[in-house]
Amino acid sequence: MAEQSTVLLELRNISKRFGATQAIADLSIDVHQGEIFTLLGPSGCGKSTTLRIVAGLERPDTGQIRLKGKTIVDSRTGNFTPPDARNMGMVFQAFAVWPHMTVFENISFPLQVRRQRRSDIKKKVMDTLELVGLTKKAEEYPWQLSGGMQQRVALARALVYAPDMLLLDEPLSNLDAKLREQMRIELRGLQRRLGTTFLFVTHDQAEAMILSTRIAVMSDGRLEQIGTPAEVYEQPATPFVRDFLGQSILLSGIIKRRGTTVWIDLDLGARLPCNSDHLPDGMTVTVACRAECIRLQPAGDRADDQITVVIEDATYIGDRVDYLVRAGDSYLTVRSSAEERYAIGASVSLCFSQKGITVWPDGS
Repeated sequence: MAEQSTVLLELRNISKRFGATQAIADLSIDVHQGEIFTLLGPSGCGKSTTLRIVAGLERPDTGQIRLKGKTIVDSRTGNFTPPDARNMGMVFQAFAVWPHMTVFENISFPLQVRRQRRSDIKKKVMDTLELVGLTKKAEEYPWQLSGGMQQRVALARALVYAPDMLLLDEPLSNLDAKLREQMRIELRGLQRRLGTTFLFVTHDQAEAMILSTRIAVMSDGRLEQIGTPAEVYEQPATPFVRDFLGQSILLSGIIKRRGTTVWIDLDLGARLPCNSDHLPDGMTVTVACRAECIRLQPAGDRADDQITVVIEDATYIGDRVDYLVRAGDSYLTVRSSAEERYAIGASVSLCFSQKGITVWPDGS
């Protein structure tokens, strides 16, 4: 776990334009020593541009960057530390290993550039190969390796000279689904053993949730929210974060108050308790319910906080079934355990869990 008081990297008011396109707008973040800090967002949100600015591959139009308390970029003074003087490793989406070099030669190359002694190079390379589980592949060529092994070579090459920070730009996106899951676990274990700070870029929500100590969610070059995986998922700060992470079902309703009791009258007929004391009586709101927090059960005597729906379609996905249900003129997609099966045309009740509900004033 990162030491929250130790800030390794500081970005302040970073902006970058490419012609008429605003790639990053006034971005400020702190990355703590020893954490996996992830920049998460859709394509074109500015996350890879941010990583390239940290690496020194792009110059920001405005802003400052400090690494270990030392200013390495300042747009006001023109201070710009070149990439090779920042002591950062980088792993790209493409493996970018040299096919004409053996695994050993690929990993040793950064040490040769730094003119280290041959004996030191051999020890560091073999230690790093052992770390990534490729000791027996030292004399093989990348084209003889699987995609996962090639990615480990790229990781080893970036780690062999003990960088202050490892920058990873969508490093698992070229792997198949099963190998990607395996590499997520290996990456997390590797980071914990080394304690190296990772600045990770991905558009994959599951990847970010599994790997990250903290996540910065970005949209259109702007920061939407920073928090732990649980914080950004369970307490989204903006509608974008709410809708980007996971699957939410949006329902309309009206705030109702009677004394100290507050509830929401949903347009679909249910009455849900509400803990939002700041919302006035009569306000129209949107209720966002996480899909996994809505439960289906056989229709019976309907409670006030339930909605009766009709099953219109079902999609089997192995560990669950996604049901398309109709409530009046509205259609919703809800999940259910694969152990619970409902026939198309059946009437069932939707039951809501308070934990997975957030309330948003209309227009927010």
